[in-house]
Amino acid sequence: MAAFEKPHDLPAMSTIIHTPDAPAAIGPYSQGIAANGFLFCAGQTPIDPATMQVVTGDVPEQTERALANLHAVLRAAGLDWSDVVKTTVFLRDMADFQRMNEVYARVLGDARPARSTVAVLGLPRDVRVEIELVAALRTS
Repeated sequence: MAAFEKPHDLPAMSTIIHTPDAPAAIGPYSQGIAANGFLFCAGQTPIDPATMQVVTGDVPEQTERALANLHAVLRAAGLDWSDVVKTTVFLRDMADFQRMNEVYARVLGDARPARSTVAVLGLPRDVRVEIELVAALRTS
């Protein structure tokens, strides 16, 4: 394990990915980190980046916004859904799985990354869904 002089230092080959098209980090984390050939995206919730408020609606609308936020981070790194290799979906209630899955399938199109979906006791700002991903960086 590497030792860093400051807690926010990153390994030399890491790059912070940031876009105003996704919600600003509300804590000590980055929207995304490109490192070792991969992009690691922080979990995105259904927060509108323009207002920093949770979008109105239920699981389909919240899933749509969370995925739009992730897509913005992907675009900032020069990537798209076809580059995603793994997603993790956190649901407040597994009964929402089918409705989340319909939106997820439509938005991702032909992309079929590996995925885990887990039910959790709670999510920030009492949202119903949070999604994170890992994508492979393109080699020039």
